[in-house]
Amino acid sequence: MYNPEYRIYMFILLLGLLISAGVIAYPLDGLEHSGIRRLQTAQQVQAGERQGTRLPEGALHSMQQIHPRLLQQPDLQLPAQDSRLNEQLLDLLDDKQDDYSLAVLDLSDPLRPVFAEHRGSVLRNPGSVGKLLVATALFQALADTYPDDIERRLGVLRETMIRADGFIQRDHHKVQIRDPDTGLREYRALREGDQGSLWEYLDWMLSASSNAAASMVMQQAMLLIEFGRDYPPDEAQKTAFFEQKGRSKLGEIFQQAVIAPIRRNGLDPGQLRQGSFFTRAGNKAVPVTTSHASTHSLMQFLLALEKGAIVDAFSSREIKRLMYMTEKRIRYASSPALRQAAVYFKSGSLYQCKPETDFKCYKYHGNVKNYMNSVAIVEDD
Repeated sequence: MYNPEYRIYMFILLLGLLISAGVIAYPLDGLEHSGIRRLQTAQQVQAGERQGTRLPEGALHSMQQIHPRLLQQPDLQLPAQDSRLNEQLLDLLDDKQDDYSLAVLDLSDPLRPVFAEHRGSVLRNPGSVGKLLVATALFQALADTYPDDIERRLGVLRETMIRADGFIQRDHHKVQIRDPDTGLREYRALREGDQGSLWEYLDWMLSASSNAAASMVMQQAMLLIEFGRDYPPDEAQKTAFFEQKGRSKLGEIFQQAVIAPIRRNGLDPGQLRQGSFFTRAGNKAVPVTTSHASTHSLMQFLLALEKGAIVDAFSSREIKRLMYMTEKRIRYASSPALRQAAVYFKSGSLYQCKPETDFKCYKYHGNVKNYMNSVAIVEDD
């Protein structure tokens, strides 16, 4: 049923500009539920007990306030494009229309959704937006292993401790790490040997956009497929799996773990696919393929998420919580107009350089490719 308390908007952009950065996610009261230790620091900052930036009202929702909004409308599909909204999008883009792919879905009244898109079928590498598909892969593997036991899934997420290995090489994205012995906090890129729970690796992947964490989550999805209820394997078993299984079989398991869930969740891998790891070491260890996405397919993903149809209602809710912005808001989400709004966000960039006179190549300033991809759900009163 339509809930008049919220106006819900979904935005998808695949475009060429600007930079990539991470944002801190998950509701602040989720510490006990998830065991994500970073949330304790965030709570202390908000309470004035530690130095840091306090959050706007829209970033202070409780866990119970964050859930799929369209559970009662499982049959809702993207409507035909609204001509007026489409004209507004084109006016907004002006003479840059060929540089953008854009989709907007207005669910202010879910019984009468309004949709528009521009160049919605254009395929591009999704960059870090593809990490949403990695989260889907992990939650799908958990659901397949424990289909009727949510508490056991939660236990695996909280209690499975992951030690970063060679799959993380190389990555520059910084994450918040607590020393398990001293409790001291660091903000740096993951290093081999760093430990965190499976849930913390999901958080590092989506909040800080850590490529190293993403590759470790993909690795763990493969191991969960292989070992089932005997997961997690010990270090010797894990090493033997990747060294002795054979590349062909590893490729099959990768497809089953990471790509097959897209089709299983009603989406088209021809339009939406995370086909490789986010680190060179992962791609060297396992046969992979290419990655691509369109704005239309990403909008279908977000709509399915709101219907609780990405794996199941539990998984959809947890993925949405992992997208919830609860620290510094960046880029499109930083507008003062959104201070009261809950924002769920994932972005990522892809750049490439070539030799050019008087040109210096550095991050996010490519002269061959310079893409910015973003997805967002905005909920406001």
